[in-house]
Amino acid sequence: MNSSLVNRINSCFQQRFKNEPLLINSPGRINIIGEHTDYNEGFVFPAAIDKSIVAAIAKSDNDLCTVYAFDNDELYQFPIENIQSIKNGNWRNYIIGVVAEIQKKGLKVKPFNLVFGGDIPSGAGLSSSAALENSIVFGLNEIFSLNLSKSEMILISQQAEHNYVGVKCGIMDQYASMFGVPDHALLLDCRTHGAKPYKVDFKDYQLVLINTNVSHSLVDAEYNDRRNVCEKVAKLLNVSALRDATEENLESIKSEISEDDYQKALYIIQENKRVLKAGQMLMENNLIGLGELLFEAHYGAQHQFKISCKELDFLVEKAIESPHVIGARMMGGGFGGCTINIVEKGYVDEFVQSISSIYKDTFKLECSIYFINLSEGTRLLNQNY
Repeated sequence: MNSSLVNRINSCFQQRFKNEPLLINSPGRINIIGEHTDYNEGFVFPAAIDKSIVAAIAKSDNDLCTVYAFDNDELYQFPIENIQSIKNGNWRNYIIGVVAEIQKKGLKVKPFNLVFGGDIPSGAGLSSSAALENSIVFGLNEIFSLNLSKSEMILISQQAEHNYVGVKCGIMDQYASMFGVPDHALLLDCRTHGAKPYKVDFKDYQLVLINTNVSHSLVDAEYNDRRNVCEKVAKLLNVSALRDATEENLESIKSEISEDDYQKALYIIQENKRVLKAGQMLMENNLIGLGELLFEAHYGAQHQFKISCKELDFLVEKAIESPHVIGARMMGGGFGGCTINIVEKGYVDEFVQSISSIYKDTFKLECSIYFINLSEGTRLLNQNY
């Protein structure tokens, strides 16, 4: 946990609102493997990380909710009634969406004051949005005694993103952020919301995230388009989601769909298999096998599901060329963000320096390197503060 960040958010709140807030830490997440399988009711393998949103929240004495986005130096006030999505509202829609979704459950939320900030890199595919949503619902649940379970909270966060942000996300990001276990990844069944924690010990290797620092346009539209394709193919197959489909099933309707749609559906079916196999690889301490699955997953994301971009592909190609990297792939919704790499510990500095230099020469842009630890999920900080 970033104690300096906590101090800044707490101090800012007290200076603005002159009282003690409740403090919440809500982490971002990585996903070892399993992209776009969550909204297909399939399997994913995420983990909460030690980069997070910190929120300071307390009841308000006036008729408006007052929110200060610390990192952006932006202030927003809104009434608690008749909440509507804001065109180009950015972070505001995550917050008002959570409030509105709580209200839809018949629960009473009164005006509140909020300051939030974080150290999750924006646009990196580390789910700062889910972390923000979870911090808000968690904080409101505490200060207004709403008696929501964590399982109910993540569904509220997800619906906020669907209905107020316009991204038809699955449940993975909110789940990993809320339920993270230190030093573990969660093999999550996105249909049942059951998860099995796997102890992650990379032994002589470590995870390295490389941020392309690009976020190509129309990401949300492309994300929703992929979901529409998956739902269309599932309907043709007469299954509730592609999680239930086999490659043989898909082959039987190949003549009824385009080659692009066939490949996208095939990717989901194969990616689900890879996620389950990754759990087995971790149980067997077979890191080489796990790394090979990551390379396979990137190939599928690049050529079948078509959610990669030239910068992500470049980084993975360079990782493949390195004898000290046993696995790499793009991570997140696609079209920018990070790659996740499993790198031999003794060669991390050499690998990072080399790839950073080559990336800058090629794209005239700096990439960013992150080293992360697997962390606890959304939680109160006050008692430990």
